[in-house]
Parts: sequence; structure tokens; C-alpha cells
Amino acid sequence: MNKILPTLLVASIIVAPVQAAPSPGAGEPAFRAMFKEMVEINSAQEGGSCTAVIDTLITRMKAAGFPEGNLHRFVPDKDPKAGILVAVLPGRDPKLKAVLMLGHTDVVNARRADWTRDPYTLIEEDGYFYARGVADMKGQDAIWADNMLRYHAEGYKPLRTIKMALTCGEEGGGFVNGAKWLVDNQRELVDAGIALNEGGYGENDAAGKPVVQTFQAAQKVVMSFTLETTNPGGHSSVPRPDNAIYSLARALDAVSRYDFPVQFIDANRGYFSQMAKVVGGADGAAMTKIVADPTDKAANDQLNKSPQYHSMLRTTCVATLMNGGHAGNALPQRATATINCRVIPGVPLEEVQAALVKAIDDPEVKVTSSRGYRPMNPAPVTDKLLGPARRISATIWPGVPVIPHMATGATDAVSMTPAGIPTYGVTGLFRDPDGNGVHGLNERIRVSSLMNGRKFLYQLVKAYADQKD
Repeated sequence: MNKILPTLLVASIIVAPVQAAPSPGAGEPAFRAMFKEMVEINSAQEGGSCTAVIDTLITRMKAAGFPEGNLHRFVPDKDPKAGILVAVLPGRDPKLKAVLMLGHTDVVNARRADWTRDPYTLIEEDGYFYARGVADMKGQDAIWADNMLRYHAEGYKPLRTIKMALTCGEEGGGFVNGAKWLVDNQRELVDAGIALNEGGYGENDAAGKPVVQTFQAAQKVVMSFTLETTNPGGHSSVPRPDNAIYSLARALDAVSRYDFPVQFIDANRGYFSQMAKVVGGADGAAMTKIVADPTDKAANDQLNKSPQYHSMLRTTCVATLMNGGHAGNALPQRATATINCRVIPGVPLEEVQAALVKAIDDPEVKVTSSRGYRPMNPAPVTDKLLGPARRISATIWPGVPVIPHMATGATDAVSMTPAGIPTYGVTGLFRDPDGNGVHGLNERIRVSSLMNGRKFLYQLVKAYADQKD
């Protein structure tokens, strides 16, 4: 990844002037229609289809005059509903690395009986759009497609090629993961010096006022481990002290009490350094102190009151599954548990495993890795990377800072970044403190948030696409 970044990101801080849209709301009715069409196609694994979404987009883009030869449709073998679309707007200099707009069109399952409104009917109410996928992430998908159509209609000729990849399977649940499929099967087609993706969101306060916009420069790596205890067993009427379930329970208790040390990379150091000024008070003071001294216990204790801050400061491991015993009237012969870890980028699996073994401190508990992972080296966070986002954001949300961020969850960056396509989360889409029902009930996004995000991303992609060496 670091070999590619200098080509695009460690460039002159002087960015080519952004070509303005004809007007801030240019083409908004067409955008709304496309957004509605995408949202109202069920693309959840339970009865839905990503292929239907991308076929609708292809039809719309062809009708708008986008060159058919620059639209690439893929359907992975044995998964006809996991369709992928890659669209290309050629740049003036083919030697320069492209800018890739990345998104997934699949959504989390939603059932009508659970929702206040039909999850697959776009409803605009009280300043919000309601429906499954409006925030995660068909709003941004629609913006990407809208960008391509607007750039083509304007006759815009970027310095760098602009690409759009809309995939499937990011949410899991059975679809083929489209980002990984593209890396494995169409690596050259999606090659880019930078990919812009979901993950970096704006944060509103309780009154809906934008407070901060995050720029996701890193995300934690997922690792899973299995704890296993075994025992000869026997009849439950004759208990033994060496019980497999008790041994496992003690191990899980040890894991629950173990805290990995605070560890900084560019992304979370930048977040806490700059958020200290935003939040102020005791949390702000603790942020300043923890960045200066990661071993500061008082600052650590203060920030650990927030589960989000706690997770952003360190590797975390938590028990997620457990199984033990074989009969109600027999001593357990085997007990197992799954430990799911979210690891600071750059930390090897062996180091996490060793920490768990040391915390458990019981040779009878076997700790093994139960899931493969792809290493993700931390991405550098520089002013030259953040500069265009900050400059453009200031014109739309004056006074709202843009700060680097490390996500505690995962996106399709886990496939792209290790393959040499550095992927960053930046959206201009602001969410409310409750998370807007993402992955839950009654998902929503503010209408103003979507429209301002559209304005922001239209300009930001152009800014990166017109960067020189």
C-alpha cells in the first residue's frame, strides 16, 4: 500500500481547482428517482438480489448516454444474485493511478412485521428518508452513480481515470463478497491509487447540528480464536474437580478482565488529538493526556467509560459463542468458545494469541486461531490526504472539523487495501447520535444530509481526480 500512496496522495498540496456543478442541486429530481429505485429493490440475502440493483443502474446509465463499453457487469459463478458493476470514466493521463468510488449494494435483512414502515418503500417524512439501506449504503451508492452520470453529461475530462465499483456481499449472510471477487478476478480493472468508500461519517448532535466529520483512514482487523478444554468425563453423579466447562468458564472470565494496552497509529492518534478540542470537558482533557502518555491510567479510566473510545484505543477480544458437554447427566468431555478480536492494524496474529494465552494462564486451555485474515498495514494520515476533504467540507459545513478516524468494525477495505488499493472511508453523510437504525429497525437518513453529501462527494472525487504527481 505504501508504495502506491506517494503516486497520488503524497502529491503537491496544491489541488487543481474544482470544476463546479452547474448549480448545487443540479439534477436533484433525477438523483432522487435513482435513489428511490435502488432502495426499493430488496438486495438483502433473504430473498433479495444485488444483480437486480446493478441491472437497473446499467439501464439508467445507458439511457443517459453513458458509453456501454465503459460499463462492466459481472455475476460470480454459482451466485446469480451477487451482481457487480464497474463503470469507468477515462482520464487524460493513463499513467496516473485512478480514483475508485467503492460501494456495496447488499443490505441487512429487514422484515415488514418488525418495522414501523415498509422497509423496502422509500418514505420521506419529517425531514428524513426511511427505508432499509438509505444509510448503509445505497445513499452513497446513488451518489457514486450520480457522479458518473453528471461527469459524463458535463463532458468533464479528469486528469486521472475515475472508476466506480458497486459490489455485493459486504454484509455477509451468503452472498459472494464482490470486493474480494474483483481483487481476485478483475484486479487490473479496479486498480486505483485511492478508493473512497463508506465508513467515515459525519456526527450530528442531538439537535441535528453537524459536529464533526470523520475520515476513516484505518479499520481494525478481524481475528477469531477458539478456546478448547477437554476432559475424560464420566457420570454426573460423581463430580470431578477437573471439569471442562469450569475450566472454560475460568478462561472466559480471564479474557473478560483482560484489557489490551493502549496503542496508537496515525488514524486513532489523529482522532483523539483533534476530538479533544471538539468534546472538551473531562473527556477532552483525557484525550489530550492519553495521546501524550498512553500509560496514563486516569485518562484511560475516563475514556473507558465510553465503549466506543475504549475500542478505538486498543485491540479488543470478546467471547461470542460457547458450546460444552454432550449429555444432561454426564460430566463434560469438551467445551469450546469463540473469541472474536478486533485488532489494531499492524499487530500480528501471533501477538494477539500470545496475549490471550498469557491472560488465561492455564495450560489445559488450548487457544487456536480459527479464522484466516488478511493483514492490513496502517495507512498514513497526512495533510495532503485530508487537505481536499477539509477544503471542500469547509464550504458546506463551515467550522465543522474533518478528522482522521479508525473504525472498530470492517468494510470492503479489508479486501482492497491488502491488495494494494488504499481504501478510505469518506462520505459527507452525517448520522444522528443513535446511529440512524443502521443494521436495525427503521433505518433513516436526514434528507439534508444526503443532499449535502451528494454535493460534497461530487466535488471531492473531482479534487482527487485532478491531482498531479
